[in-house]
Amino acid sequence: MNRRSFLAAGATAAGGVTAGCGGLLQTRSVRTPPLVEDRPDAVYVPTHVEGMKMVDGSTAGRYRFGLSYSYPHRFWVVTGTNRKRIRIGENDSVHLMVTVRDTETGVALPTSNAGIEVRKGGETVVSKSMWPMLSQNMGMHFGDNVALDGDGTYEVGVTFGPVGARKTGDFQGAFAESRSITVPLEYSSDAVENIDFRTLDDRKGQRGAVEPMGEMATQLPPADQLPGRVIGETKSGDAAFVATVLDSTPAGVDGSGSYLAVSARTPYNRYPIPMMSLSGTIEREGETVFEGPLDATLDPDLRYHYGAVVDGIESGDALELSVGAPPQVARHEGYETAFFEFSPATLTV
Repeated sequence: MNRRSFLAAGATAAGGVTAGCGGLLQTRSVRTPPLVEDRPDAVYVPTHVEGMKMVDGSTAGRYRFGLSYSYPHRFWVVTGTNRKRIRIGENDSVHLMVTVRDTETGVALPTSNAGIEVRKGGETVVSKSMWPMLSQNMGMHFGDNVALDGDGTYEVGVTFGPVGARKTGDFQGAFAESRSITVPLEYSSDAVENIDFRTLDDRKGQRGAVEPMGEMATQLPPADQLPGRVIGETKSGDAAFVATVLDSTPAGVDGSGSYLAVSARTPYNRYPIPMMSLSGTIEREGETVFEGPLDATLDPDLRYHYGAVVDGIESGDALELSVGAPPQVARHEGYETAFFEFSPATLTV
């Protein structure tokens, strides 16, 4: 366990977001500014940005957990093509967040089952599954608002796994189990009130995004750092899709031939967009040479992506990407209007 470096990274990240926010701490009502009325159907700058407080960074097996919290806040959950706004409950104390990385590579694990059990004095105060969700400054994480039983010392049990996505390369056989940690949480309402808060009145509602929180963010590599032969980038639904081709099929994928990997990511911050249905079609001189689903896959070099075995990709080929179901992840403000309306996106090699 590299707990000290993990906590230092979290502290640095939180400080980076909240620097210069003195005098901006507000009451709960002010900390939930009205939404921008004419929000674009795209990623946009939210009304405000919050800091956070790190609780712990512990390991269990190959899972490195990061537990943190911030103010309770609104978010949206997605079911099929519908989104539902989750408002702040009257008794909500914090927005609790869990991030999980591989201990050996540092690669973020954006999909799985995550749950928490919060106890105080041996009694369970909160027990729930966490939503996989996207936040502009906190990245891909698992979170929810929780109501605690006043100030005091709590024990937080976090359970994660197994990871259901296909695993390739050195990830074969990894993340097949559920693991748990239990960490102490010293909670006080004053500590929450001291988390910084900054309004973005001059930018809110504009296309764009706030900066990630340093190492806490779960960013994907830039396109030119992906392995293989990057054949292009296209957009649909305000999501970016970077396609790359490997000459040989990674270990863990059935079949042999070239391997098409599509990295779906948010614009601006390059966060992975998991839990959607993606398929591809390759046309060559008027004929279809590949048509089928692209499977969600976790690889130490490609990271989280959608991939399939293909019979090569040549210059002049046209790759069309189609989304069957939008990403089934909850969203913080600034993402809730994006990644719903997808048109087929084509790139020519």
